[in-house]
Amino acid sequence: MGMTMTQKILAHAAGLSEVKAGQLIMADLDMVLANDITGPVAIHEMEKFEKKGVFNKDKIALIPDHFSPNKDIKSAQNCKCMRDFAHCNNITHFYEVGEMGIEHALLPEKGIVTAGDTVIGADSHTCTYGALGAFSTGVGSTDAAAGMSTGKAWFKVPSAIKFELTGKPSKWVSGKDIILHIIGLIGVDGALYRSMEFTGNGIAHLSMDDRFTIANMAIEAGGKNGIFPVDDKTIKYIEEHMNPERKAACDAAGISAYTVYEADEDAEYDEVYTIDLSTLKPTVAFPHLPENTHTIDAIDDIRIDQVVIGSCTNGRFDDLKTAAEILKGRKVKKGLRVIIIPATQQIYLDAMNAGYIQTFIEAGAIVSTPTCGPCLGGYMGILAEGERCVSTTNRNFVGRMGHVTSEIYLASPAVAAASAVTGKICGPDALGL
Repeated sequence: MGMTMTQKILAHAAGLSEVKAGQLIMADLDMVLANDITGPVAIHEMEKFEKKGVFNKDKIALIPDHFSPNKDIKSAQNCKCMRDFAHCNNITHFYEVGEMGIEHALLPEKGIVTAGDTVIGADSHTCTYGALGAFSTGVGSTDAAAGMSTGKAWFKVPSAIKFELTGKPSKWVSGKDIILHIIGLIGVDGALYRSMEFTGNGIAHLSMDDRFTIANMAIEAGGKNGIFPVDDKTIKYIEEHMNPERKAACDAAGISAYTVYEADEDAEYDEVYTIDLSTLKPTVAFPHLPENTHTIDAIDDIRIDQVVIGSCTNGRFDDLKTAAEILKGRKVKKGLRVIIIPATQQIYLDAMNAGYIQTFIEAGAIVSTPTCGPCLGGYMGILAEGERCVSTTNRNFVGRMGHVTSEIYLASPAVAAASAVTGKICGPDALGL
């Protein structure tokens, strides 16, 4: 029996000719990631190890993005812990205020992760990099500590579910709508410890930002990882963003800076779903689970108090472009708070040069420095008792963004922006768009 994309990458990382679902392997790592919540825990664990230091200063990324810029003394201490560790170990990829970004947007942008890589991160949404044809998955802080020390991690090789995407999505249907539809279809544990592998001719109609969004939320279906085939769009993105130091080192060694893996024709899948993208509608996940999905045409009059557009899921340039297109020449509903968070400094700059930041401010929104902020109930948009928020983030659990009686409705940037204008959950069609 052949291997899936994920299985081929893991086989290579383990130095094996083949692997099978359920097999336990020890794999070499191309990148280990931690943030300002998980990083200090990993660093303190490493202090207990006999072996001191890190396995490779160029293959570790430390990015304080959750509570940074520091929101309080504890967050300042956590960031200082990471800063000191990075300095002591000469970590190449340490990025904080001024050059930081939300980790899962920043690493692809800087070309730190690429096709064929095996990546772990002490953050559940590390699965984002599957959009580039990498195997990437979230781990606990202790596993991250071991990875930073040894450059290795153990895995149980996952079985896979195939999602065959066909057709072309309509104008206001994005990657967020697609993944919410899928999670609504299979449930939040529908892909538990399995690889979600996306195929089909519909992928050609998805931007890289769409693919990052879909891969990012594989974990919300319980997936071990999400992964896309490497096509011309992927290669173009990789080559435009390739880390120059990595490229130079690979060129000097006479090897490619990335590796393209393809699933075997006889690869085994637990289940196969065919999804016609042309039939999908803008989709919203109601409280308090991402699987509680409703299409925009089936939503009654639900008034809201806040809109958040940003996060590792939907803070990229295409997301801001969509929001700006809808908000241009319009005003945020009186009494509504709208917070827009570009995912990286570069995205912020690109949005500013495109005029989007001015559009947001003129509409009555505020624009934040890159941060996870409100996504995990950190800061920059905490909800009070009984308040409702339409958010482009990835989770809507009880108390996720504030008070336990508050409500989060997960949606695309298009739905979020349109809802910001009307003050209730709606799609762009409510504005005649």
